[in-house]
Amino acid sequence: MAKKVAFFTLGCKTNQYESEAMASIFRREGFETVSFDENADIYVINTCTVTHLGDRKSRQVIRKAVKKNPEAIVAVTGCYAQTSPGDVLDIPGVDLVIGTADRDKIVQLVEEAEKSPSPVNAVKDIMLHRSFEDMPILDYENRTRAFVKIQEGCNNYCTYCIIPYARGPLRSRDPQNVLEEIKKLVNEGFGEIVLTGIHIGAYGEGLDQNIDLADLVIKAALTPGLKRLRLGSVEPLDITPRLIQAVAEIKTVCRHLHIPLQSGDDYILRRMNRKYNSFEFDRLVGAIRGQIPGIAITTDVIVGFPGESEEHFENTYQFIKELGFSKTHVFKYSPRTGTPAADYPEQVEAQEKDLRSKRLIALDKENQKNFARRFLGETTEVLAEQLVSSKDDLWEGLTDNYIRVLFKSSSDVRGELVQVRTVNLKGTSLLAKVKA
Repeated sequence: MAKKVAFFTLGCKTNQYESEAMASIFRREGFETVSFDENADIYVINTCTVTHLGDRKSRQVIRKAVKKNPEAIVAVTGCYAQTSPGDVLDIPGVDLVIGTADRDKIVQLVEEAEKSPSPVNAVKDIMLHRSFEDMPILDYENRTRAFVKIQEGCNNYCTYCIIPYARGPLRSRDPQNVLEEIKKLVNEGFGEIVLTGIHIGAYGEGLDQNIDLADLVIKAALTPGLKRLRLGSVEPLDITPRLIQAVAEIKTVCRHLHIPLQSGDDYILRRMNRKYNSFEFDRLVGAIRGQIPGIAITTDVIVGFPGESEEHFENTYQFIKELGFSKTHVFKYSPRTGTPAADYPEQVEAQEKDLRSKRLIALDKENQKNFARRFLGETTEVLAEQLVSSKDDLWEGLTDNYIRVLFKSSSDVRGELVQVRTVNLKGTSLLAKVKA
């Protein structure tokens, strides 16, 4: 009987990709992948360390796995494992710690841990890595949206961020390998391909060929049968005129850019070591919207960064209100040991962070509604993701410009692009009817 392996993934889309890739390696070696809630022989927890809540959640999930089956091998990987391997090894029941490298050897390392009388620490110095660890997904268990990782690492060193220390320096994936994986996924019937990584706007760094993200997008868009290509998060300084032009002119490239803002106040941006100001960000957004009507621009913002006064926060609030992002991900600042900002004076009280976070979340809901409302009465295509009510034949999916849509269909349309006409607003989503 095949051994069973279960995964739990915390954090970003890059982690999701890497978990899928590791799961496919296990399946290739004859293992059966099961739900994390099931009894398994091996539990793999892919951790996050962006905030202290990510650390805490990671520890909770590790302990849950140990409790579920004390006889199982518990393997911990990801960013928290990379930055705090000692803390992970201190959790009773952990058998293997991997970090953010050598995940392509996970089956071999699990077999080593099974034979070892003590926990195995396989974490290496990530700062010494100079080449991309190619770990393509060999098979997927669903057929709607697939992530393709195109680069690893970050050299920005924002003062609040632990990720450069967890992921190491910039490394780009060979473009031919990227294109081959996209072609394979399209041939397997995926409706949407998402390019992901830690700092994808720096794609091309470290390669011995002259290529950047815009070049890769243009090449990928030529893949026969490709329905949709979506970009992951792109830093503002990495958005070139050629990239904007590619999104504007290539039909298969989704009208959606996620551009992290982090703060709308110039003083705070400088303290964060973000290398742009609010005027430059505003001008960029204006240029993009001028060339791509109907584009969704989503963003990230951090509240309660050390030294953020009420006035600084108000500047951010008004900036987000004026720009009217289609979605804003709000994060409360979390000190990360080893980053400069963790030692900054004027740390903001937790209660104040909560209040500011709630204000921005309320503003975000209004912005989402306002953006969705603009497309009422229009005909659009929705990538059907899941049946949310079998009783009502109610399906859910996304438009290319990142609006969630609910519509009825008696057919199984999962993974298909469905043409609908939007008729009403429900919360931040649109209600629609399938076009006959």
